Amino acid sequence: MVAASCSACAQQADFNEVGKQMAITLQNNHFQRIPFDKELSQRILFGFLRDLDYQRLYFTQQDVDQFSGKFGENLNAMLLEKKSMGPAEEIYGVFVKRVEARVALTEKLLKENHFDFTTDQYVARSRKDAAWPKDEAEADSLWSLQIREAVLSEVLRRDLLAKLAKEQGKPEPAKNDRDPKEKIGLRYKRFLASVQDVDAEDIANYFLSAVAKTYDPHTDYMSAREMSRFKDGMKNELVGIGALLQGEEDGATKIMGIVVGGPADRDGQLKLNDRVVAVDSLNTGNPEDMVDIMFMKIDKVVDLIRGKTGTTVGLKVEPAGAPPGEAKIYEIQREKVELKDEQASGQIVEVKGKNGAPSRRLGIIILPSFYADFDEGKVRCSVDVERILGRLVEEKIDGLILDLRNNGGGSLDEVCRMTGFFIDRGPVVQVKDNRGRVKVKESENRRPIYEGPMVVMTDKTSASASEILAGALQDANRAVIVGESSTFGKGTVQQPMNIEEMMPFFAPRARAGFLKLTIQKFYRPSGSSTQKDGVVPQLVLPSALDGLEIGESYLDNVMPHDRISPAPGFRPQDVSDLFLPKLKELSQERVNASKDFAYIIEDVMRTRKRVAENKVALNMELRAKELAEVDARRVARNKERRERYAGMSEEDKKRFRFYKLSLDDLKKGADVHEYDPAAEDGDYMRRAKDETEELDDSPKWPSGMDPVKRESLMVLRDLVDFTDNAKMAGVLRKTASEY
Repeated sequence: MVAASCSACAQQADFNEVGKQMAITLQNNHFQRIPFDKELSQRILFGFLRDLDYQRLYFTQQDVDQFSGKFGENLNAMLLEKKSMGPAEEIYGVFVKRVEARVALTEKLLKENHFDFTTDQYVARSRKDAAWPKDEAEADSLWSLQIREAVLSEVLRRDLLAKLAKEQGKPEPAKNDRDPKEKIGLRYKRFLASVQDVDAEDIANYFLSAVAKTYDPHTDYMSAREMSRFKDGMKNELVGIGALLQGEEDGATKIMGIVVGGPADRDGQLKLNDRVVAVDSLNTGNPEDMVDIMFMKIDKVVDLIRGKTGTTVGLKVEPAGAPPGEAKIYEIQREKVELKDEQASGQIVEVKGKNGAPSRRLGIIILPSFYADFDEGKVRCSVDVERILGRLVEEKIDGLILDLRNNGGGSLDEVCRMTGFFIDRGPVVQVKDNRGRVKVKESENRRPIYEGPMVVMTDKTSASASEILAGALQDANRAVIVGESSTFGKGTVQQPMNIEEMMPFFAPRARAGFLKLTIQKFYRPSGSSTQKDGVVPQLVLPSALDGLEIGESYLDNVMPHDRISPAPGFRPQDVSDLFLPKLKELSQERVNASKDFAYIIEDVMRTRKRVAENKVALNMELRAKELAEVDARRVARNKERRERYAGMSEEDKKRFRFYKLSLDDLKKGADVHEYDPAAEDGDYMRRAKDETEELDDSPKWPSGMDPVKRESLMVLRDLVDFTDNAKMAGVLRKTASEY
């Protein structure tokens, strides 16, 4: 009996059973008690179709009607009856056939057609809300326009690159590239290969993810492969060779980056721009064990290359610059690779005062994510930030910026601990479960590590844990939030549940995957949820993202914003200590005078107009004219910027001094060291030269500071000045009262 159960455990899980267990768990444990009925079934179906064919270019209305009639009201029951993989595989099978048909048509069009670029026709820029083509004939007609647009875009792209290269006296990047038609053909060939290269686990992943997301955008099914990658990302390390891979249109996998000091870097064989064509994951040395990775999905290539620490992987490589077809076998030992670009880091900016004002020493902590090692607990962002913050306090900073831009969140425990570095012991976040019970999570520290003036930088991609921290500090009147119009708006908590543990005792369970389930909703200490609305900064700055649909409110099946009572013990500081009216006045003066912010506002207006029009011309003369206008604007702006930035850079040299503090510096016990942010990128990876990117002659930000960072520093400087002046006034009043 024991042998039988162990044998079953080693078998691939039955994804029909996985679907059933997932459906039961969703009904019983999700935050929202959504009826598991026919309406939900329809949402599952259309969510699955949308995920497969987001631009509505492959399925036809006939397909959709057929699926709806056959499965539209039954998927909920079929999940519970362990019959859901049949519909999933049937729908995916039709999808593969439709992609095959479109790619075959692409090859025919590219081979036979002389494309007419003189018509007045247009194609939609986005078809996510368009009607499905009614039948195959309409789908083919629509597809022919898409291919014509793809070829036209490629021709115009090359013309622009040639023009830029000639103006700058640089090599033309596309000079030896494939013919535009061949390039487009290879692009769709690779897409077809990725669609065909699936197994039962992949199809289950696509379908069960659609099931989960009918509840809310962040409830999700994660295959065993996805969970492994998720854990690597959360602990900021992986076991591999330390190389950045990119799929090429001809099917190979190109080495685009090598981690400095990583396994591939130390081994020395693998070079930038080398092309990997096969992988022997176990490095047996047997040519038959080499897996051909041509046109393989990049995530599956990565899975083949990664493995256990100390093992080796065999790579069949076509070296960069070698004659076509020449290949070598490299054996590289796998090791742990730290993703240092994603670690917390610190900076100090010394700002010289004007008109006799004192100089200020301003600290910056950059936190890309709230990372944590869920398995061993050795990697924790709060520990890293605590060490950096401690050093900044030792360096006697006058004010602090916490940069949470592009921070998509992470560990709830880490953000609660980190918030305690800046506030007295008290509520950080309130968490409500599906029974309406509210639990308050408090900071752990008895007293804060840093109590001085503080600014938090956010943008529309700051989400989840970032919003908890920013919201808690804003509610407590502890910091001034500076950034884009709002943060992302993800106010929910997910818990990964191992579906293997839900399976019947004798059922095969290997690689059953995980259900990432929304079990709670979080609320700020003031009682407001960040869900959907996000955190709105006190000082809002113009942003290029204002013209794009970014944020929770643009997602499907989004949960609503609401409020609960303030947390017990919530006692905010006096808001007057933030001097917000004066800060806003001074900041607005600078923003109004900023040419860079003016450019951003202009671009946002153009983007909004383009999104609203939602059309792309198929007329070469018209498109060339549009591109010429864009290029003329680029040339004029760059000319103005070069002149202005030269003056700003000289002024910055007199006014600023920059110091860097990394985790490596702390480990070595090194002092903070001065550096030039305009000359040093601090990249932990050597990257392949991109000749196309090198044609972008836009001048770099003076002193490496984008407009938002520069303005945030000025806001913090003002806050420090006002705080010091208020303290001085208080001392003078107290002294005067003694007489």
